[in-house]
Amino acid sequence: MSLDKFSALTSRTMVLPQENIDTDQIIPARFLTTTSRKGLGKVVFYDWRYDEDGRPKNSSVFNGVDPQTHRILVAGSNFGCGSSREHAPWALVDFGFRAVISSDIADIFKSNALKNGLLPVTVDEKTHAKLLASPGAEVTIDLETLSVTLSDGSGTTFEVEAFARRCLLDGVDPLGHLLNQLPAIEAYERAHA
Repeated sequence: MSLDKFSALTSRTMVLPQENIDTDQIIPARFLTTTSRKGLGKVVFYDWRYDEDGRPKNSSVFNGVDPQTHRILVAGSNFGCGSSREHAPWALVDFGFRAVISSDIADIFKSNALKNGLLPVTVDEKTHAKLLASPGAEVTIDLETLSVTLSDGSGTTFEVEAFARRCLLDGVDPLGHLLNQLPAIEAYERAHA
């Protein structure tokens, strides 16, 4: 599948400082009735955004956040824990996020995110604390140099598995990467028939 290429992103942040945000909070189970990614942004963090009658909660941090300008989510530690739910990164991407930054991101969520065009970035505690304390700050994430630069000029580096990084830079998921190799695979098969 083709994804938007990711090389560098400069955006304002949206901060959810809560720890242990699980995949059921990101997208409640009652919304897992589709295999389409489209429209899931409307239900991301649904119970945090809307009351039981579907009206926006006045207290929601999502009020007034423009997904076009707030493309980086900064979350408390242990983000994405809970069940393996590919709908969680689908919903975050459909809402408008391209990256999640935390001091700790659950492994299964991280894997699902990378396969679906969402960059999970794990940073040190000091950088994480600075980001949590600065909602709306402009941050640059550079996948080429594996660096995060904060608005005050400070920054840090992060790690991403090499194959996942290549896929994000090329704008493909793992299957898309394989399909892009089809001419070379076919040439090899012809040469070794």
